[in-house]
Amino acid sequence: MPETKKHVAICGGGLVGAMMACYLAKRGYKVDIYEMRPDIRLMDVVRGRSINLALSCRGREALKGVGLEAEIVKNVIPMRARMIHDLNGKRRPIPYGTKDQYIMSIDRRNLNELLLSAAEEYPDVRMFFSHKLISCDFHKGEAEFRNEKGDNIRTQVDFIIGTDGAFSAVRQQMMKLKLFDYQQVYIPHGYMELNIPPNNNNEFAMEANYLHIWPRNEFMMIALPNLDRSFTATLFMPFDMFESLDTEEKVMDFFKEKFPDSIELIGAEELTKTYMSSKALPMVSIKCKPYHVGNKCVILGDAAHAIVPFYGQGMNCGLEDCIVLNELLDSYNDDLTQALPEYTRMRHPDATAISDLAMYNYIEMRSHVNSTMFLLRKQLDNILHKLFPQTWVPLYTMVSFTRTRYHECISHRQWQDKIVNRGITITTIGAGLGVAFGLYWLHKSGAVNSIGNLMKSARLIEGLADWLKAGKSLEAIEATKDRKKWRTMIANAVKQGT
Repeated sequence: MPETKKHVAICGGGLVGAMMACYLAKRGYKVDIYEMRPDIRLMDVVRGRSINLALSCRGREALKGVGLEAEIVKNVIPMRARMIHDLNGKRRPIPYGTKDQYIMSIDRRNLNELLLSAAEEYPDVRMFFSHKLISCDFHKGEAEFRNEKGDNIRTQVDFIIGTDGAFSAVRQQMMKLKLFDYQQVYIPHGYMELNIPPNNNNEFAMEANYLHIWPRNEFMMIALPNLDRSFTATLFMPFDMFESLDTEEKVMDFFKEKFPDSIELIGAEELTKTYMSSKALPMVSIKCKPYHVGNKCVILGDAAHAIVPFYGQGMNCGLEDCIVLNELLDSYNDDLTQALPEYTRMRHPDATAISDLAMYNYIEMRSHVNSTMFLLRKQLDNILHKLFPQTWVPLYTMVSFTRTRYHECISHRQWQDKIVNRGITITTIGAGLGVAFGLYWLHKSGAVNSIGNLMKSARLIEGLADWLKAGKSLEAIEATKDRKKWRTMIANAVKQGT
C-alpha cells in the first residue's frame, strides 16, 4: 500500500470504472470518478446499452475481491444451458458444462447502480456526473472536463484511468501520441432488442434457467431471463436484412418463416410495433496497444478492448481487468512505473484472444449448434473432461468457469484439436465418443490413468475407432448391462491398436 495516498481520476462511471474505484479505494487511494452521463441512479430510462449481461467466473471473482459477490448474486438468474429453438418449434438443451457450472443473467443497470453505491461508501471516493473529458496532459497528470453548465474544470492527479467505453475520450487523447496502435472493425451485423413478457399467469413464458437461442445460420435470435419474469430477446442479423424488412407485413412474414414459435411469445402486435419503431444498432471490435502512458495513465474495459458480445465476456473481461491491475499494484508495491507497463504486457494478448474468440462464437451460436459434428465434439470434450478433469478442459469451460488466461485457453484448445484430429478423423468422431466412453471404464480400473497414456499413440484411438465402427452403436454400447464383457472387448481393441 502507498505511504501517502495516491490521487486518481477515473474517467467513466460504468461497470468497470465503478469496480476499479472500489479496488483503489480499498488500497487507500483518493478516487475521483468523472462520468459524462447523469447519475443513472436518478434516471427513469437509460438508453443505448443492452439490458442483460451474462455474469460468469471472471466477473464473480472481481466482485468477490471487493466483497460484493454475495450481494450481487441475489439478483441474478442462473442459466445452466443453451436452449436451442429449432425451426420446427422443438427445443433441445446444450449444457454449458457440469451440473454445478452455469452463467448468470444480470441486469446491467442494477449492477451499475450497485457498484456506484458501493464505491460511494468509501470516504475517499468522489463522483462528478455530467462531466465530459475535454483534454489530458499525460506528462503532468492533468485532465480537463466540461460540466453541464458549460464550465471547464481542470484537475491534477497522480494518474488517470480511462474506463469510458468503446469510444473512449481518454483513448482518443492517447492516439495523439507516437507509437500507439489502433484497429476498429464494425461487423456487418446489427442487433435489435425485443421483449418477451410473462405469460397470463405472470410466469416465465419459456424455461427460465436457459439462454435461449434461435440459430438460423446467417442470423439468430437469443433471449435472456429477467427478474420480472420477462425475457429480453435480441435479434442479430446483417444490416441489409434489417433494412429489407420495411413494412409490418414483411416483418410478420419473416418471423413466421424463421422464428415461428417466437411470435406468440412476443405478441404479434408488439413485435411489429417494436421492430418498426426501432433501429438496428452496430457492434464494434476495437484493439489497441499500449494500454498505458508511462506512469500517468491506463485504460481498462471497452476503452482498451471493445469486443462483440457473442461469448458473454465483455463485462467479465473488463471486470477481470480490475483484478489484474490490482494484483500488479500488489506485486510492485503501488509503483506505477512498473505496474502500468506490466499491465499492458500481460493483458494485451488476453484481450486480443477473447476478441477473436467472441468473433468466432457468433458463427458457433448461429450455425454450429445445428451441426452434428459440433454436438459430437462437445460430447467428446465432456467425456474426456470427466476422465481427465485437470488436463482436458473444454474451451467454453476454461473461458467461462475459470480464470485461465484467455490466450492460454486458445493454446490449450489448439493442443486438444491436434490430439483429436490425429487420433480420430472427422468421419470417425462418433466412434471416438464410444472410445471415450469405453476409456472411462478402463480409467476407473486403472488401465488408463493419464492423458499422456491415452494420447501417446494415434494407433490406439484409431484401433478403437475401427473396432467401434464395426460393432454396436454408441447408444447400444451405453445401454448394455454387461459392463465386464464390454470392458474386455475394449481392452482387446486397445491391445490391437497399440
